[in-house]
Amino acid sequence: MIVNTEITDGVAVITMDDGKANAIGHEMLDALEPALAKAAETARAVVLTGRKGVFCGGFDLKTMQGATPDEVDRLVRRGGRMIQTLYGYPKPLVAAASGHGIALGALMLLACDTRVGAGGDFRYGLNETAIGLELPVFGLALARDRLAQAEMTPAVIQARLYDAAGAVAAGYLDEAAAPDAVIGRAVEIAKALGELPSATYHATKINCRRETMNTIAASLAD
Repeated sequence: MIVNTEITDGVAVITMDDGKANAIGHEMLDALEPALAKAAETARAVVLTGRKGVFCGGFDLKTMQGATPDEVDRLVRRGGRMIQTLYGYPKPLVAAASGHGIALGALMLLACDTRVGAGGDFRYGLNETAIGLELPVFGLALARDRLAQAEMTPAVIQARLYDAAGAVAAGYLDEAAAPDAVIGRAVEIAKALGELPSATYHATKINCRRETMNTIAASLAD
């Protein structure tokens, strides 16, 4: 299983693990989408994490390089809808960045409510410019909403990658922790957030994020 869910004391920990970079392709999305849906129904709060050393390395570029333009568009839109789901998720959603969070992985961090990242030799950021790709509209909207304004040019246009401390300052993370402490800290935060009134939490989240969510939805419309 490349996505595993464990629920303890009302907190669902969803772990992505493809044994490699946790690249987002159709197989990962086929597993992640139902896991997120089920956790929203059965848990008070959710922690999203990856295997040790890797949160998510972005879209599966090997799949995209061998695909037709229509196939690439389908995967990108599907990834965008996953980001849309995360950003409007009905329960408190905490990211435990167990390692590198690059490209779509960085957008997943931006879409989660609270983000704890591993310090040390790990990098976080949007490297699309560096690999010759334009950031989709849903990514730009999310970056504008959650990154520090002063970091927009280096982070988005210039493809800067940050260590954990830099990622906190830029807005990819809310706090950094030792790699072995990341999941425990994220679960601690999720437990506290799960005690808040669920319906009010979700309604307030949607109210705060409505403009950005509308932009994302319009960009993904067929």
